[in-house]
Amino acid sequence: MTKKIILLLAVVFLLSGCAWWKNKEIARNRPEDLYQRGYEDFQKKRYEKAIASFQRLKEEYPLSELAIRAELGIADAHFSNEEYGYAEMAYHDFVNLHPANDNLSYVMYQIGMCHYNQLLSIDRDQTETWKALKEFEKLIARFPTSKFSFLAEKKIRECKIRLAEHEYYIGEIYFKMKKYQAALKRFEVIEKNYANLGLDYKVRFIIEETKKQLLKTEEKAKVH
Repeated sequence: MTKKIILLLAVVFLLSGCAWWKNKEIARNRPEDLYQRGYEDFQKKRYEKAIASFQRLKEEYPLSELAIRAELGIADAHFSNEEYGYAEMAYHDFVNLHPANDNLSYVMYQIGMCHYNQLLSIDRDQTETWKALKEFEKLIARFPTSKFSFLAEKKIRECKIRLAEHEYYIGEIYFKMKKYQAALKRFEVIEKNYANLGLDYKVRFIIEETKKQLLKTEEKAKVH
């Protein structure tokens, strides 16, 4: 009888112990706790752990108001970890899922920054510059009074200067190769599309020089 009582108590203790651990695990994985864990990891630059916590919150508690913040946390963690491709996808998902969210101007600015942070030097391809420019322009068109639009205006100017300098770089190459017609087209693009960016005087001068050289070339061709 005594053995049976001891065995029964052991079973009860074991079951209550399992319930205690289960309740503790449930408490530890409430949406508030998952978000707090992700936030703390983000602050300590443990971005992969932060993403894991935010992703778990998003999947296990999709109806929680913290799930939206977790989506933004995932995008920000990728961005801070310089994983700009993943960050851009996460930001775009946020825009598509929450088109009226108060954070939308910030998210659109961050999409632009995903491209801006991948800009290459003026002697290389400027695809990312064009993409950044377009994203910043979309932000300003939609939220003209946002503080992020104010920041975007500065970035737009920087992108345009880079694009102008890229055109000038290529134009100079053509000029040195004595391909004056091709050079002139590049310089005139700058004059037309990138005025008032600090390049006006330099561009006007090189256009005049290019026209002079082009005229000389044409005159030589007539003589021969």
